[in-house]
Amino acid sequence: MRITGSLCLALALAACTPPDAPPARGDAADAPPSAATSERSRDETTRPVVVFFGTSLTAGLGLPSEDDTYVAHAAELARAAGVPFTPVNAGVSGETSAAGLRRIDWVLQNPLDVLVLELGANDGLRGLPVDELRENLTEIVRRTRQRQPEAEVVILAMEAPTNLGERYTTEFRQIFRDVAEREGALLAPFLLEGVAGVPELNQPDRIHPTIEGHRRMAENIMPTLTTAIESAYERMEPSR
Repeated sequence: MRITGSLCLALALAACTPPDAPPARGDAADAPPSAATSERSRDETTRPVVVFFGTSLTAGLGLPSEDDTYVAHAAELARAAGVPFTPVNAGVSGETSAAGLRRIDWVLQNPLDVLVLELGANDGLRGLPVDELRENLTEIVRRTRQRQPEAEVVILAMEAPTNLGERYTTEFRQIFRDVAEREGALLAPFLLEGVAGVPELNQPDRIHPTIEGHRRMAENIMPTLTTAIESAYERMEPSR
């Protein structure tokens, strides 16, 4: 996939808030995210809990509310398709894969059925070593499986800015496929496909997706996410 200069700019949105900045909307709070207060019934069954673990792309930096994020839009699409789930937005602006690894145990304190892993944009933007990204993503998946053995893991593919060179961008892109294949996770397409660099799908700063941009992001991942949700329902409804 060829990444344009506009996409390089779009990838900056994941680092607009430094990793050590005080929590903002969508950032880490005083307790791990919980879906306990959400309605979780579907035809007298329990809805799968889907935790979206990632950066400002997931947190929805710059949007009016969490209801405008791709996480919320994905939940709407799934409900319309007859496979509703309980969404938990665990996005933190500025998150790197290393910071995500430090945070994952905290998130895994509560039960989940699907983990959607959206990390890597900040690693690529900062030109961090690709081997470290590979190791961090692998360890996050493995810890999830240790704590939540039956959970499905969906990895969202990411892209690195082209100004880091062809070798880096190629190796970076391959990491997500390699980790997914090696760890038995599902691989979803690039989250910003068709959104990055499109003026009308980004906020005035031209780097943060608009509400419509987030709708497109949800559409990008829905085929893969639906597969994971259906698998979760099969485990929860053995007689289905």
